[in-house]
Amino acid sequence: MTTVHPVDRAPLRVAAAQVTAVPGDLAGNARMAAECIAEAAARGVHLVVFPELSLCGYDVGLLRDDIARCAVEPDGEPLEVVAEACRTHRVVAVVGGCLRRAGGWVIGALVLGADGGLAAGYDKRHLDRDEREFFVPGHADTLVEVRGWRLGLGICYDSSFPEHARALALAGADAYLCPSAFQTGDSDHRRGVYFPARALENTCYVVFANFAGSHGSWEFAGRSAVYAPDGRVLADAGRGPGLAVADLDDAVLRRHRDALRMLADRAAPAPPPAAVPVRAG
Repeated sequence: MTTVHPVDRAPLRVAAAQVTAVPGDLAGNARMAAECIAEAAARGVHLVVFPELSLCGYDVGLLRDDIARCAVEPDGEPLEVVAEACRTHRVVAVVGGCLRRAGGWVIGALVLGADGGLAAGYDKRHLDRDEREFFVPGHADTLVEVRGWRLGLGICYDSSFPEHARALALAGADAYLCPSAFQTGDSDHRRGVYFPARALENTCYVVFANFAGSHGSWEFAGRSAVYAPDGRVLADAGRGPGLAVADLDDAVLRRHRDALRMLADRAAPAPPPAAVPVRAG
């Protein structure tokens, strides 16, 4: 486990981009992402995280009827539009789309460097019931480094599993980046529980990017946010389109990890317990 950080590591300014995508309009959604990157750069942002399936939109009906229409090709024009914005503004971006793999379609997150190059990717490992109809799960975690900061990737339902973010934290992640598609209602309630919990229990920053507006019959909850390592909200985009911008600060991270010792003090897993009979009645 890595818990020691460079003393003079500069803050990393991040943004969770809360957008309303048009399902199936990869070209239009890419242009919108490029505009967000330009806006973020004007605010001094180094890294922008977009929602789950941000380039194709998250519309279950479209995915069921024509998933190939949602395909993001590594050398395709939509991704190049985003890459050019990254190059122009010297910003790293995490965007999402449907990707073809040997075993089937995956929900992918693609990391574009400040030079516009495709630096890394992550395939969503935990699929909910609807997604299993169209997608296969990924099998590996991804940790990237940006300006000396180690950043772990998750996508939406991954955040429902504490062990996913915990494994990344134990591998040295300073922050958990989570493109998502949480809806209004019960889904919004879970959103409000998961992300501050993942931040606090792992004493790491969390960057949560969600959609605003609706895709098909789904109404999205918004509330994209950046959370501090103690679970407090540093920035919140509200319900409409916008950016949640905050700094990842090394002194703050060290202070929380000095005070909140969960990573250092955790006990080794216990063997499975046997049931102990208890007399009742």
